[in-house]
Amino acid sequence: MLQYVIRRTLFAIPTLLIISLVIFGILELAPGDPTSNVPLTVPAEVRERMREALGLNDPFLLKWLKWCRVMLINEPLHLIDSAFNLCGGDCDRDRIISWSSRSPAVDIIYQRLPQTMWILGVAFVLGTLLAIPVGVYSAYRQYSVFDNVGTFVTMVGFSLPVFFTGLVAILIFSVWLGWFPSFYDTTHEVSLTDWDSIVTQAKQMAMPVAVLTLFNASALSRFTRSSVLDSLNADYVRTARSKGLGETAVVNRHVVRNSLIPVVTLIALSIPGIFTGAIITETVFRINGIGQLLITAIGQGDVPMVQSISFIFALLTVVFNLVADVLYGLLDPRIRYD
Repeated sequence: MLQYVIRRTLFAIPTLLIISLVIFGILELAPGDPTSNVPLTVPAEVRERMREALGLNDPFLLKWLKWCRVMLINEPLHLIDSAFNLCGGDCDRDRIISWSSRSPAVDIIYQRLPQTMWILGVAFVLGTLLAIPVGVYSAYRQYSVFDNVGTFVTMVGFSLPVFFTGLVAILIFSVWLGWFPSFYDTTHEVSLTDWDSIVTQAKQMAMPVAVLTLFNASALSRFTRSSVLDSLNADYVRTARSKGLGETAVVNRHVVRNSLIPVVTLIALSIPGIFTGAIITETVFRINGIGQLLITAIGQGDVPMVQSISFIFALLTVVFNLVADVLYGLLDPRIRYD
């Protein structure tokens, strides 16, 4: 197992380098640079010296190698230094600077991360905890009332896009009923000793969490149901029943465990979707998270910020692909990594 993880990790390094080259190359074609906002009264030779100082006139490969060095080495070291205070917060390293805010891009992303995790993380956990039992029971009680109702709800929840259900939820529960706020107040501070602040936080989280939970649970429950149906008709399940095992033992020990193998793939690959899905959800509910930051950066032409966020999304996808492969061996003893 350890050797397999090491091999996959080493294989992920050139994969990430190729991804970074694609991201950097595409965004390098975008118009504009940091000198675009310089007043027109600045002489052309001064503007050109600024471009030289910023390295904007360097060859493409040299700029990409510099960006990789900063993104893959300097930024992780800076985060480690900040977490453990190894150099007192005064580390002399190059950083990727946002053109719009003139601040390190990764620091801004780190500041926005809690807002995204509060909403999208909770919705993903709730959706997973809800989808797996519903999918298993729907398959076990195939064509029952519960299965038919669950099929209808999940098909509707998966078919409707988040921006539509989000706007419908705002219209009904905010505009008509006035139960919940129509937007997320990022300035609100939660205190565990203040019940009113907890209630306020729960109210403003209710709609975005509910909308995302419905979408996540719908996709995962349909996939779980299909996987469990395949296992229920397998030979080893009939053998287990013929040996006199109880129905609960057959379902929990044989059906569910084997059915979770493809479900784990979907769960692991959906975790990066927590952040990519934030682009739409945070825009609808005005959540000041990573998705909203990406939209703002695109609108402002902030290439370094867009590059940083896009690469982080790609990094999460590669990492959780590795996690899914490792979990296969834990769920299915037939899989070996020799």
